[in-house]
Amino acid sequence: MLNDVIKIVEIHLERLKLASKDIEKLNSFKAIDLNNFEVIKTIDTFIFRFMKLQDYMGQKLFKVFLDEIGEYRDDMSMIDIIDKLEKLKILDNAEIWLIIRKLRNKLAHEYPESFDEIKEELMTAIEYYKKMTEIYMNIKNYLKEKGILKWCGREL
Repeated sequence: MLNDVIKIVEIHLERLKLASKDIEKLNSFKAIDLNNFEVIKTIDTFIFRFMKLQDYMGQKLFKVFLDEIGEYRDDMSMIDIIDKLEKLKILDNAEIWLIIRKLRNKLAHEYPESFDEIKEELMTAIEYYKKMTEIYMNIKNYLKEKGILKWCGREL
């Protein structure tokens, strides 16, 4: 189960990494044309992958990881889960995941019309994508250090 979850997280991370590189290529944002379908596809791909990764980590990876190390209970709320991850040093601060979740919800329900808003939200999302990668790597390293899992996916 854990191997399967890791594989899926890594697929999302790899695709998000590619999309974020494309977004960062547009980073000058001076000549960006929001009427250009290729630009919109790039932005939409990034947003979609960001949401998929956040959802999957929160709904699957964290629970499976905690269950694997004997720290998960069925009655745990998301707050309980992220607090436990903070205690295990997987998250630097539990508040970070709540911020990522709020950003995910904002990206899912709003498509700002202002160019400056789009740029700001994309740059924020890229920073938090990097944070999600770091959180995943903390889980991967924890599993390696504890000898729980010999294979821990690809190098990202």
